[in-house]
Amino acid sequence: MRSADHPLPSSAAAPGRIELARRYAAVRAGTLALVQPLSAEDQCVQSMPDASPTKWHLAHTSWFFEAVVLQPLEPAYQAFDPHYAYLFNSYYEALGPRHPRPQRGLLTRPPLADIHAYRVHVDAAMQHFMATADDARWQEAANLIELGLNHEEQHQELIQTDILHLLSCNPLLPAYQPGPPSTNSASNSAPALQWLAVAGDVHSIGHGGPGFAFDNETPRHQVLVHPFQIADRLVTCGEYLAFMEDGGYRQADWWLSDGWAAVQSEGLSAPAYWLAPDNPRAPAGHWQVFGPHGVQSLDPAAPLTHVSFYEACAFAEWSGARLPTESEWEAAFDLPLITQMLGHCWQWTRSAYEPYPGFRARSGAVREYNGKFMVGQQVLRGASSATPAGHGRKTYRNFFPPAARWQISGIRLAKDTA
Repeated sequence: MRSADHPLPSSAAAPGRIELARRYAAVRAGTLALVQPLSAEDQCVQSMPDASPTKWHLAHTSWFFEAVVLQPLEPAYQAFDPHYAYLFNSYYEALGPRHPRPQRGLLTRPPLADIHAYRVHVDAAMQHFMATADDARWQEAANLIELGLNHEEQHQELIQTDILHLLSCNPLLPAYQPGPPSTNSASNSAPALQWLAVAGDVHSIGHGGPGFAFDNETPRHQVLVHPFQIADRLVTCGEYLAFMEDGGYRQADWWLSDGWAAVQSEGLSAPAYWLAPDNPRAPAGHWQVFGPHGVQSLDPAAPLTHVSFYEACAFAEWSGARLPTESEWEAAFDLPLITQMLGHCWQWTRSAYEPYPGFRARSGAVREYNGKFMVGQQVLRGASSATPAGHGRKTYRNFFPPAARWQISGIRLAKDTA
């Protein structure tokens, strides 16, 4: 998105109708493919207030196109069910009241079959609109449709992380998708971590130029980055296990005050989804991890995931290092020897989620997409194993509260140049 003071590109610069219609069909089909392994019962349950049922995700992403594109721009459009605006609005005050987020798991009705019918209804209307809208309406709609597709891709990742949390609450620890048999990979090791030097300089940070970006990635601006070093790869499970074995969760010295309070109040002793050798749900003689393929032996060479910002900071302190700022992370993105920047995990940064200099939220309902959340959260950079292909990029700014652990979030270290 762009601010009201920075007009959207013309329809000539926006994706063409045929291209966008094809992309629309592909993204919507991708969502359905993700939910195919799930039962109807799986898709109705909400495991915690921060997560949403799969059925709600399926409906909400359809409601977004209905509320943002079809109802404002297609006079002949008929809503599938007027009640859905209340049930499936997420947080858009400008679009009316909504069902409370912590109670989404109570929506046993409408049934799942009706939600799939709703998607078919919206898809047919969207394809008709993309084929027949006049130039004026297309110019207004094209970038909103692109936003809606990127919005749905965000929910594709949330579907996977929310269902993983749900299945982790099941005593049987069922797999989302069966995978290869687990093998003990305790002997695996990652390449030795290398420190890459980045010279101090003024760097251009943020999105500028062609291609889609969310409004929180703009405007592109200059940042003075002091000399620093950054790790060439992510922190591994084996390295984090060494932190644990050295009393990482028992010594307050490594922790921020709020993080140590969380350790004590929540009884934290390991990353989310790690299973200790004596865990009665999956007894074994070694550490294991619950993931999309069920219970697997912990691979010490695999990138660490499912840690909070507090855990990331504590590990960095124990390591004699720190987390990079988001500007440092972006400045290091194109270093020749750096690896694992995209596609493994979201990487916590030491930067609070705040607006860039000159940021202006866009007018209309979609002005609420990002800007109003710019307080009390930390920026994560990169993209995870659940991020749809092509969705991540150098300038992408994800954000979550510092205590969040159910996302696929990990650690890359940095340190000051001596």
